[in-house]
Amino acid sequence: MNNDTNDHIQITLCREEEAHMICNMYPYYLYDLSEIWERQPNSQGIFDEEEYATLHQQSDVFLIWWRHPGVLYPWIIRVNGVPAGFALIATAPYLPAGSHAQYYLNEFFVMRPFRGQGVAQQAAIHVFDQYQGDWELQTNASSRNHHTQSFWNKILSQYTENQYSKHEIIDEDQQQLLSYCFNNQQNNK
Repeated sequence: MNNDTNDHIQITLCREEEAHMICNMYPYYLYDLSEIWERQPNSQGIFDEEEYATLHQQSDVFLIWWRHPGVLYPWIIRVNGVPAGFALIATAPYLPAGSHAQYYLNEFFVMRPFRGQGVAQQAAIHVFDQYQGDWELQTNASSRNHHTQSFWNKILSQYTENQYSKHEIIDEDQQQLLSYCFNNQQNNK
């Protein structure tokens, strides 16, 4: 894919009959994260903390995103009809411990062939615009994650006109994270 302005980006809620597309991209997401989190695959060669023996087993657990409509929102990102990424939005009771947000960006991923072309920025803004209220997203706080931190700083700075907070937290697994919080009720784009 090139930087052609004719590229068509489509961000839609992913129907259950399309769930396999997000499940197919999920191992690439975990593979990308393995470098940032310094994780190795499990004993079966799958990037996951659980001991899944097959990607099918991993996908079965992942199907929770289609079991709770109105609470969990799986979005798929397409470029010219090709699956290019996903955004998974959670609400209570699926928020991280201690979160006071109404909406939590649980996972956000754009596949490598579609990066650096504005796809991720357009997808993030589109998804944020769908839900008005208090938002939170978290990312690894280490210097290995500089690119992602820069991305969210830029997007949220523009999207909220610098009206967001960023602070370091330690999650329940004792991992250092950056938590970004903002309210977009004023944005009404």
